[in-house]
Amino acid sequence: MLANLKNLFKVEDLRNKILFTLLMILLYRIGAYLPVPGIDVSAMRTLRQQAEEGGVLSFLQLFSGGALTQMSLFALGIMPYITASIIMQILAVVIPKLEQWQNQGAVGQRKITQWTRYVTMGIAAMQATGFSYLFHNGGGGFGRVQNTTGLDLIPDFGPPRVMLIVLTLTAGTALLMWMGELITQRGIGNGMSLLIFASVVSTLPSQGGQIKANGGWGALVVTIAAFMVLLVAIVFVEQGQRRIPVQFAKRVVGRRMYGGQSTYIPLKVNQSGVIPIIFASSVLYLPQLIAGLLPSEQGSWGQTVQQFISDHLVKPNAPLHVLIFGLLIIGFAYFYTAITFDPVKQADTLRKQGGFIPGIRPGPQTERYLAKILSRITLPGALFIAAVALVPSLLLTSFLPGSTVSFSGISILIAVGVALETMKQIDSQLMMRNYEGFLK
Repeated sequence: MLANLKNLFKVEDLRNKILFTLLMILLYRIGAYLPVPGIDVSAMRTLRQQAEEGGVLSFLQLFSGGALTQMSLFALGIMPYITASIIMQILAVVIPKLEQWQNQGAVGQRKITQWTRYVTMGIAAMQATGFSYLFHNGGGGFGRVQNTTGLDLIPDFGPPRVMLIVLTLTAGTALLMWMGELITQRGIGNGMSLLIFASVVSTLPSQGGQIKANGGWGALVVTIAAFMVLLVAIVFVEQGQRRIPVQFAKRVVGRRMYGGQSTYIPLKVNQSGVIPIIFASSVLYLPQLIAGLLPSEQGSWGQTVQQFISDHLVKPNAPLHVLIFGLLIIGFAYFYTAITFDPVKQADTLRKQGGFIPGIRPGPQTERYLAKILSRITLPGALFIAAVALVPSLLLTSFLPGSTVSFSGISILIAVGVALETMKQIDSQLMMRNYEGFLK
């Protein structure tokens, strides 16, 4: 292992890429602690304590690395870009022009990337405006209970102050998106994924501190051991794939014979990654955001709705929360897998290239075969990511009733997935230069 680490810095090009990536991540973490102008810092500390109680703010904190409750330059994190990318992928199914761009190769991809940036800026501006108004009210729509402390995080609230905050947060998102693209071009790994990885990993020490404060060293050791077991299971499932054999027919072109080769189509068990959890969490916490706008007077119908949502949809160990969250994850796993892998398009591509699956006729039979295999392997993958999202929180809240840690399973799933992809890229760089890689 030490010899492999030395190999990373022997190659000048690879060394420069790694150092550049680390520099960008360092700048990102510094920007996560630079507050935007016009924020009451003491009130932000109070809100940060409320965020530890759970709710949708805790989920948004996961992807901003704590920057949201700091109301910093990078408070929105990379979530607007993730949302824009998902929207563009979904729209590509229903808008012929986007599908045409997808089939144009690098030229079409540049057009899609440009429009993804535009959508990101629009989403960032809307989120920044919404956060400005919610933080002016003390973030009451975010916590498990409504804000009764009279917090005002944005004193001197008015159009000029709101425009300044919205402009700053939107510019921070644009800068963060640019940094992610720079990492992808000049660094190592996928820039956006690495920024998410840095955000997620930065929250793990604070979560460990909360577990120790609630249950002592014994609870912390047991949690770390459980996380290690979960980490191994995630690696096993993330690497798991169903390889469908493909053969190409021989054909003669001029005096040469082409084809006759054998390859395979790798279908991952977890084809959709962590996207179903993000979708499901967003849908599940939408009622809580809406409830924050309802009248909260004692005994009113709005207060009754807020109490029901707080008791049954927010608490991680509530049966209704577990049931709805699990079903949403499984449903979105099938939905996103159907978007990212189209059996009809794959079968048509194989037919045009002269390839076929042994024992399966090209055309409609290949489509049905691929769809059948995909639906079978998607179910265990969906059940697994649902278990990863639900089981750790259930165990923590069951054995540590006072614990406020949430979304820890999602943290590990994201961290492991990004780490594996980055290590694969580093391995390929080392192999190209005749060095031994990390992955066996």
